[in-house]
Amino acid sequence: MIRLLVVDDSAVMRQAMIAIGRAARDIAVTVAADPLIAQAKVERETFDVVLLDVEMPRMDGLTYLRKLMSERPLPVIVCSALAGRGTEVALRALEEGAVDIVEKPKVSLHEFLSESSVRLVDAIRGAATARLRRRAVRAAPPLAMPLRRTSAKIVAIGASTGGTEALREILEAMPPEAPGMVIVQHMPERFTAAFAERLDTTCRIQVKEAADGDRISAGRALIAPGNRHVLVVRDGAQYRVQLSDGPLVSRHRPSVDVLFRSVAQSAGPNAVGVILTGMGSDGAAGMAELAESGAVTLAQDETTSVVFGMPGAAIARGAVRFVHPLHGIAPAILSHM
Repeated sequence: MIRLLVVDDSAVMRQAMIAIGRAARDIAVTVAADPLIAQAKVERETFDVVLLDVEMPRMDGLTYLRKLMSERPLPVIVCSALAGRGTEVALRALEEGAVDIVEKPKVSLHEFLSESSVRLVDAIRGAATARLRRRAVRAAPPLAMPLRRTSAKIVAIGASTGGTEALREILEAMPPEAPGMVIVQHMPERFTAAFAERLDTTCRIQVKEAADGDRISAGRALIAPGNRHVLVVRDGAQYRVQLSDGPLVSRHRPSVDVLFRSVAQSAGPNAVGVILTGMGSDGAAGMAELAESGAVTLAQDETTSVVFGMPGAAIARGAVRFVHPLHGIAPAILSHM
């Protein structure tokens, strides 16, 4: 049984989470209307996961997250609104150690229960298995090797729980002439644009949320928009991205499987596929298709994964050629270009 503490000043949200926990049957929900109440409950009881709002009375969510991680670290899922200060604070919370982010619904309780509970329950189950580690100082490793420039080489990356910080480490290590990349990070709509903008300010390559028709080129990383699939298509000697509003695939939209399958079909041996930390098995089937097409396939190892579900599933299928710790992923990508 997963013991979940929901910290939210919205009575509707607290009621929704109690109902979701009962329906899931493996989640026992305790609620707190603000961080001070939550703090008292954490001192008295044991919890596996905390679902945390970011804007609350008496103490904001980011302040409470810092306090919790310094005193009694627990896997934290941030629950935030889609725009404004909530988005900024939620992304900062990921940098401070939160393991995932979910959208705070702006719909009725009934719609929330019927449409959003699958994503939320998956996030809670993933967080319950997360490994918490000390925050490392980020530094881009020296990359002395020369790169062979070619528009034919592309990199496809998939990630979920814990992936935002893994992606940050990889992208900050990339030199300006790095190969073009397309990325699926399971994240709610609109957060992907803000996430890309933050990375763009710290990386030597351009990072942006993908738009339909964007060209994949050296020195650029495109991140799939939340709630939209991204596919790679061949355009003469170049590659472009195509966005789709299709149904959920492997329980997700965007789906890593959708991205990987399109890359297998359009690029084959000219591609590198990378699967990072995340809950579930999204990407495993697509990685197998990449491997069959002749692409190089890489996975993050268990020790450095926050959740080993996605890379573990791909490895178990025999779809992964090389397994590396997180700090070895960027050099491995560049060595195959």
